[in-house]
Amino acid sequence: MILLLAMALTVPTFNKEVAPILFARCAGCHRPDNIAPMSLLDYKSARPWAKGIKASVAARKMPPWFADPRFGHFSNDARLSDAELKTIAAWVDGGAPEGDANDLPPAPKFVEGWALGKPDAVIDIGEDHQIAPGDDVYEKFVVPTNFAEGRWVRAAEIKPGNRQVVHHVHVHVLAAQDNPAAKPAAPKRKMATLSEYLLKEGKLTRIMKDAPVWNDGCADKVPELPFLTGAQEGGLAAFLPGRAPDQFPEGTAKWVPAGAKLEFQIHYAQVKGKPQTDRTSVGFHFLNGPPRQALRRMDLRNFFMQIPAGEANHEVRRCYDFESDRYLISFTPHMHYRGKDAKYELVRPNGQSETLLAVPHYDFNWQLVYRLQKPMFVEKGSRLMVTVHYDNSRNNKANPDPQATVRWGDKTEEEMMTSWIEYLDASPSAQLQPSEAARAR
Repeated sequence: MILLLAMALTVPTFNKEVAPILFARCAGCHRPDNIAPMSLLDYKSARPWAKGIKASVAARKMPPWFADPRFGHFSNDARLSDAELKTIAAWVDGGAPEGDANDLPPAPKFVEGWALGKPDAVIDIGEDHQIAPGDDVYEKFVVPTNFAEGRWVRAAEIKPGNRQVVHHVHVHVLAAQDNPAAKPAAPKRKMATLSEYLLKEGKLTRIMKDAPVWNDGCADKVPELPFLTGAQEGGLAAFLPGRAPDQFPEGTAKWVPAGAKLEFQIHYAQVKGKPQTDRTSVGFHFLNGPPRQALRRMDLRNFFMQIPAGEANHEVRRCYDFESDRYLISFTPHMHYRGKDAKYELVRPNGQSETLLAVPHYDFNWQLVYRLQKPMFVEKGSRLMVTVHYDNSRNNKANPDPQATVRWGDKTEEEMMTSWIEYLDASPSAQLQPSEAARAR
C-alpha cells in the first residue's frame, strides 16, 4: 500500500506538469480552428490522445523537427528535452491523471488567426478569389501597400484565407528602387532565359522534357544554363506546410519602400467537389526605427534535374560560390513528394569543410526553416554545397507514379530542388548609413 501511494504521488498530472509543456511547445498548432487535428489546451480535449501524444513525442515526430542533431545548432529547434519526454511518458504510463485544478496555468492567448499577435498592418490579395474544382493552380496577385513612407519589417505572417486549398504562398516586394538593401544576391550572368526551357499549361509551368539534363550543379564544369550558378533574389515572406511565421533575427529587418506593391504567389492544391473561395493576407510587424542591418534572402535552384523512373536514391546538387563575405542566418530546403533528404555543406577557401545542416528524412508535409543559433561568418571564396536525394521508387508511399521520369514542375506530382537561404552582408558598407536609416523613420 505504501509503495502504491508513493507511486501515485510521483505520477505527473496534466494540470501541474504536462499542461505547461503542451502550452509552450504544442498549442501553437494544437488549438481550436488551427492546422492540427485536435486541441491540447484543456484536459478534456487532450486526454483521449494521451497514448498518441506519448508515441509521437517519443518517436520525435512531434513537435516536427528533422535536423540531424549531430550538425549545427538552431535557435528554433523544436525538439522536446529529455526531461519533457520523461514527464509526458510518466504521465501517460501513470494513467494520464488530470490533477488539481488549482495547478493549471493560464492557457496561452492567441489573437484569432494570427500566431504572432495583432499585426501593425494587414494586406490581402485584393479579392475573394474563386478556385474551380480540378488540378493544382498557381496564381499571382499584385496589390499596393499604400505605404506613404518606407517601413522596416521585423516579422511577417501569411494567413491563408482558406486552409483547405492554399498549399503554399510567397510574398515578394515590387518596385524596390528605394530599397537600401537592393543589391543583387549574385552578379548577373549573361545566359539564356529560363522561359526558353519552360512549357506552360494554363497557369502552371514545367521544364520541357527535351530541355538539357544536369543533376550535378557542383561539377567542375557547369553548363551555362539559367540559375544553375549564382543565386536568385529571394522574397519577403513565405507560408509553407509546418513553417512558422517569419520572425527576423534581432537587429535585422526587411525593407518595404514607400509606394511599393506586393506580389502574392499562391499555390492552390487540387480542389474536389464544389468551388472554393480564398482571400489570403499577410500581416506585418514593424520595427520602431532602423535595424543594424538589412536581412536578405538568396534562392538556389536546379531547374535542370531529371529523376529516373523507379530510382530510390537519385542525387541532385547545387552549389553557390561566395563572391563577398556574408553571415548565414537560415536554410529552408524545398522539394515535393519524392524528396528524401537534404544536406548543406560549406567548404572554406583553406579547404576546411563542415556540415551546416542535414535533414535525413525530409517530409513534404512539414517544410521547416532552420535558423542558426548564431549567424555564421562565411568568407569570400567559400563554397556552399546543397545535396538532395529523391525516392522515385515504389517503396515511397507518397510517390504519385514510380514509373514516371520526373523533371522540374509546379505541380506537387512533379518535383523541385530549391533552397531559401537568409543572410547578412558582412562588409562594413552593409551597415545602414544615417541617410538610409532615416528613410525608415
